[in-house]
Amino acid sequence: MVFFGEYQVSFSAPGRIVLPKKLRELLKGNIFILTKGFDNCLSGYDQDDWNERSKSLLNVSLLEKNELANRRFLFASTVYLEIDDQGRFVIPKNMLSYSEIVDKAVVIGVGDHFEIWSPVNWQKYTQPTIVTSSKNK
Repeated sequence: MVFFGEYQVSFSAPGRIVLPKKLRELLKGNIFILTKGFDNCLSGYDQDDWNERSKSLLNVSLLEKNELANRRFLFASTVYLEIDDQGRFVIPKNMLSYSEIVDKAVVIGVGDHFEIWSPVNWQKYTQPTIVTSSKNK
């Protein structure tokens, strides 16, 4: 399964969006995992894939501060969500706040998972950075 593409979606009710069909078809069943991602986006995973990934996350040392911080960040924000017959699901309020998503979202495929971004944050992320050099004249 490879998630790909970029999709603009609107809310059909507060916090409720439709997962694009091309991404939804890659999920096994109607349950998927949503967690806070890096860069203020949300990350979605197929349930079986998440279960395999979480095993490797549990194998990191609790003595390593950075590893423990990553575990806390990911597991504390993880939720199992159900997709209804129309492909809709509700994003929890704390995740909406974290991701700054209000009434529209951008859903992108990232290969092994998909991400949900606020349109503003996605636009900022995808804008090329202008690098200027200061040469002595």
